[in-house]
Amino acid sequence: MVIILIIVIYFSLLMLTAFLTGRKNKGSDDAFYRGEKRSPWYIVAFGMIGASISGVTFVSVPGMVKSMGMTYMQMVFGFFFGYLFVAHVLMPIYYRLNLTSIYGYLGERLGRCSYLTGSSFFLLSRMLGTAAKLYLVCLILHTYVFASMGIPFWAIAAGSVSLVWIYTHKSGIKTIVWTDTLQTLCLVAALVCIIVMVVGKLDLSFSDVIGAISHNPHSRIFVFDDWISTQNFWKQFLSGIFIVIVMTGLDQDMMQKNLSCRNIREAQKNMYCYGFAFIPLNLLFLSLGVLLLILAAKMQIALPVVNDDILPLFATQGYLGNGVLILFTIGIIAAAFSNSDSALTAMTTIVCVDLLQTESRSKQQALRKRRIVHLLLSAVLVGSICLV
Repeated sequence: MVIILIIVIYFSLLMLTAFLTGRKNKGSDDAFYRGEKRSPWYIVAFGMIGASISGVTFVSVPGMVKSMGMTYMQMVFGFFFGYLFVAHVLMPIYYRLNLTSIYGYLGERLGRCSYLTGSSFFLLSRMLGTAAKLYLVCLILHTYVFASMGIPFWAIAAGSVSLVWIYTHKSGIKTIVWTDTLQTLCLVAALVCIIVMVVGKLDLSFSDVIGAISHNPHSRIFVFDDWISTQNFWKQFLSGIFIVIVMTGLDQDMMQKNLSCRNIREAQKNMYCYGFAFIPLNLLFLSLGVLLLILAAKMQIALPVVNDDILPLFATQGYLGNGVLILFTIGIIAAAFSNSDSALTAMTTIVCVDLLQTESRSKQQALRKRRIVHLLLSAVLVGSICLV
């Protein structure tokens, strides 16, 4: 019952945020697609952190430590330079052309066929990716909360997507910029609190924690001496740069928030801060992974074969108390929903702007079509989750 209460409070806060940000907006397309170009860059930067971290990431990154230490940080360092490339090469193009959909650039350079192909591939990949990420949180909620009440999985999937639709259908990006900020705050707070609880279980001081992590064999970050290893620094670092260019700079979902900033200067500041914030955040995730391994050894807990199951094991089996289960649930929900709300908005943008070209229609026709598309995509997303 406590978890259900937390979920109710959490979504009540989201709805309140959506109401406050959208009360003066009558559902205009400019607010939905580009936030009326008024989004504060620092709010966008903070909210994008949560949008970039899915529920899969929340459980996977701590689990990585068991098999590859903290070498993932090498890729994270590459991420930052990838964000610099996006800020100074790609974003000036998008702002100069005043794009709503970034794939409009393909139309400018390569023609309409390439334009529609890029948009269609984004639509397909984002629908499948969002369904997979939401499936995880729905599965966790079903397994640990609602299964005992006899509520079927499909109802949880439908309810989850319905909540996303409710707080995004009116103002889209204008609302998401602020709801993502709330969800990022919940995610980071949950992560920090879980780490504090694990440290408390280990009965270590702050200096002892630093020493325990740095001297643990799983704390290795850099690999310069093995050119064959997939964890070699240069392989990881360069991969991080290219991953960001492709998955952020060429992704409508991520760039749409950036395009809601007032101007290119503010959008670039957003990208700098957002890119840099990934470094300490992922360091916290990996540090949690090391601490969990230390705690498992101390308590003689047999670790699961699948690394992704390590954090859920500690959270759900009572090793750290019910508080961690609640925090884990909040973190998973925050990560999943901050990712899915912007994805649903981005997919609606692609269908309306790129495929249906509603911007060429009257405001009333464009608004009606956008709302229909938003609702239909929500239904397709529910079906995709159930089929995963």
